[in-house]
Amino acid sequence: MVRPYGIKVNKRKERKERYDKEEDEEEEQPKFEQKQKEKERVKRAKREVTSKAEEEDDEENEIAEEAAADELDVGIPIIVSDDKKDQTGVIFVLEKASLEVAKVGKTYQLLNSDDHANFLRKNGRDPAHYRPDITHQALLMILDSPVNKAGRLKAVYVRTEQGVLFEVKPHVRIPRTYKRFAGIMLQLLQKLSISAAGKREKLMRVIKNPVTGHLPPNCRKIGFSYSSEKLVNMQKHLSTVCNETDTVFVLGAMSHGKIECDYIDDFVAISGYPLSAAYCISRICEALSTNWNII
Repeated sequence: MVRPYGIKVNKRKERKERYDKEEDEEEEQPKFEQKQKEKERVKRAKREVTSKAEEEDDEENEIAEEAAADELDVGIPIIVSDDKKDQTGVIFVLEKASLEVAKVGKTYQLLNSDDHANFLRKNGRDPAHYRPDITHQALLMILDSPVNKAGRLKAVYVRTEQGVLFEVKPHVRIPRTYKRFAGIMLQLLQKLSISAAGKREKLMRVIKNPVTGHLPPNCRKIGFSYSSEKLVNMQKHLSTVCNETDTVFVLGAMSHGKIECDYIDDFVAISGYPLSAAYCISRICEALSTNWNII
């Protein structure tokens, strides 16, 4: 006779054999599969760390923008200058300024090569072309010059790479730090104007193109380029130009390239070496101060 529980014994043996086979298969797994699993775990951990860092950066940017917005609501202080309408003056035009606003993460920001290099590369753009600090330095040189303090600066116009033209009043005090300057440019390009503190006067405002529609009649327009074949001594050149009519100086506010404007009367070079926009403006203002005896 067959034992009644013989079937159970066979089942137990089959289960044991099955478990033994599974253990053998697990032991026989290749080492490279285990390494791949470890690599995947490391990648997941890195992704979690980077996502946390990006969230922290977004929070910091939001806090900084809120602080800048609070400062901008107060307005820009005004420097009082003497009105000398009967005297000839100068006008500066900054062409191809790199001032572009884009939505990075959850907020809109002024793009620059330092903070948004990865964002620009992902969108197929060259970070080297995004230099709003050049415009910042150029405006500081113009508005802080003795020529402006003496009331001989008539106006400043800036045209961006995207074709947006805006006017900067000569009595505006530009923020010294780039962070606050970026906040003001962001507000200007979004709201199209910035008013004075406690007044309705617009210190910066977006205006219609072309820039020639805002220039005085019969003014002489001089462009500056290192590639120009006409190398001049700035002080001697200005003594024959700036005493009879208003003069417009056109400079490029970009990192590389040449300005190509059809309204420029003459292209000159003031040095045999390539100069930054800020230093070129400083040499122009120094020559103007000497020519007009501004000390």
